[in-house]
Amino acid sequence: MESRKFSFTGIAVSRLGLGCMGMSDFYAPGDPAESIAVIHRALELGINFLDTADMYGVGRNEELVGQAIRDRRNQVFLATKFGNVRAANGDYLGVSGRPEYVRQACDASLKRLGVEVIDLYYQHRVDPATPIEETVAAMAELVAAGKVRFLGLSEAAPATIRRAHAVHPIAALQTEYSLWSREPEGELLATTRQLGIAFVPYSPLGRGFLTGRFRTLADLDPADWRRHNPRFTEENFRQNLALADHIQQLAANKGCTPAQLALGWLLAQGQDIFPIPGTKKIKYLEDNAGAVAVTLTAEELAEIDRILPAGSASGNRYPDQAMRYVNG
Repeated sequence: MESRKFSFTGIAVSRLGLGCMGMSDFYAPGDPAESIAVIHRALELGINFLDTADMYGVGRNEELVGQAIRDRRNQVFLATKFGNVRAANGDYLGVSGRPEYVRQACDASLKRLGVEVIDLYYQHRVDPATPIEETVAAMAELVAAGKVRFLGLSEAAPATIRRAHAVHPIAALQTEYSLWSREPEGELLATTRQLGIAFVPYSPLGRGFLTGRFRTLADLDPADWRRHNPRFTEENFRQNLALADHIQQLAANKGCTPAQLALGWLLAQGQDIFPIPGTKKIKYLEDNAGAVAVTLTAEELAEIDRILPAGSASGNRYPDQAMRYVNG
């Protein structure tokens, strides 16, 4: 697996990371033992960038990742997030960036992960009730205390990023970015590049839709959160199938899988792009890893832009209530 220096950190991070959310929450139920095997296989493949968050499974995902890396901590660039607050029963309580909560959340994550330091600590969502300067100042205290090495933001607007970066260097921005979510193109990517911030696309495969695995809503588990995502609702689902079909045809022409084409396209957008596709199956992990071998020519990239221009997807990225917490 190819690695690149990650932002200003000086650390070599694999071009593809592994998003661990779906191993514990939101999608069809997973098997913890199988998920741990996926994490171990990722490390064998040279994928050293693991991404989790305290909200995934209300802490269970951090515990799972911690268990998986307990005897191989030095092989991992470990990222987790705070800010989305959930009750013990899973109910969503909102967003918090209050300094006292930042410190409390970090200590809880360190305990669940079973580590002494978090490599990359993100604010998961920007708290509109707390100035970003106050939140980042509290995060900077964690760096000074040796609990965190580098700071990140998720779903933050350009102006917010600049304000945060003025308080303490921000190493990474994590935001949804894929062939059906091209909103970062323009001012957001221009901002991160000007400031030397790594860009980490989450859901780089459109929550699995761009792989072509889903042909009807019946393909989703009854408890799968995607059933409530606007892009997976009936009318939007049918329209978005055309996007998946286009990707499948482009991949067939290229001699790769749809997932590899979608990830290869993202990697072609810049050396500062580090996608984190998620999976809980080794076969999909290995398929995704093959994307680093996909080289798209200028002509192929132009064809993709023509067939799948920005704004092609039907439906919002999240339900209206969740979109309220996207810092725009």
